[in-house]
Amino acid sequence: MKKYLKKITAATNFLQMQMNFMPETAIVLGSGLGALTEAMTDVQRISFADVPHFPVSTVAGHESELIIGRLDYVPLLVMRGRAHYYEGYSMKKITFPIRIMKQLGIQNLFLTNACGGINTNFKTGDLVLINDHINLLPDNPLIGKNSKMLGPRFPDMAAAYDKTLRQIAKKTAENLEILHQMGVYAAVSGPCYETPAEVQLLRTLGADVVGMSTVPEVIVAIHSGMKVLCISCVTDMPASNPEEMLTHEEVVATAAKAAPKLVKWLKEIVAATPLQAELFE
Repeated sequence: MKKYLKKITAATNFLQMQMNFMPETAIVLGSGLGALTEAMTDVQRISFADVPHFPVSTVAGHESELIIGRLDYVPLLVMRGRAHYYEGYSMKKITFPIRIMKQLGIQNLFLTNACGGINTNFKTGDLVLINDHINLLPDNPLIGKNSKMLGPRFPDMAAAYDKTLRQIAKKTAENLEILHQMGVYAAVSGPCYETPAEVQLLRTLGADVVGMSTVPEVIVAIHSGMKVLCISCVTDMPASNPEEMLTHEEVVATAAKAAPKLVKWLKEIVAATPLQAELFE
């Protein structure tokens, strides 16, 4: 644990030396959803590879860079891409950036991802506001010795997806006339896409969407005392047509098509969060 804490300190110190200002909100962008950064100003770009001990994504659609800037004058820290468990990284490694965000003063964490639609009422291109999750991953980032400096031994996940942030998201979606779904995210290890039997199992368990990321980040964010909001983009309906082979390129392309709507929504949520948070609490 001492070595891990030293790594956190080294990465935090490096970024503090690089950053011109310290945002309170961070966004993690999933596959094909990097368009948000094009709307930012006063931008600083830092490669994951330059940050001590940071994991670098090996997946297409994940650019592996930190972007510090402003979105409509609101300071933001954006992770353009993320590392995944299926890439061979440990859970502690893929959630390392979330630990650094906490040390940098991030209070609100907005997560996005590309996902498969399990709920038969969903369709490709839908945006889904996540209100809960089912963790089917074979490991947990909190396994091992716990440091009280990072968070409690047994964090409560009953309200992992912040109610106030979800209310703000719903209100801004209504104002923008953005139709969206609500649902439960099931996390699996991947990298295989699901079989028909697995889709049926997930549906039986109560999952609305399925993906290969996000939940470890949520766990560490809650352990760290951060507030979490998550929006998923349905890029495919897994195993809906066994005759057609699903590819990652198709997933990224579908996410890119939905990105403008997601960017519009996120901009309003970011702008509204500091203004409306007290109204909903």
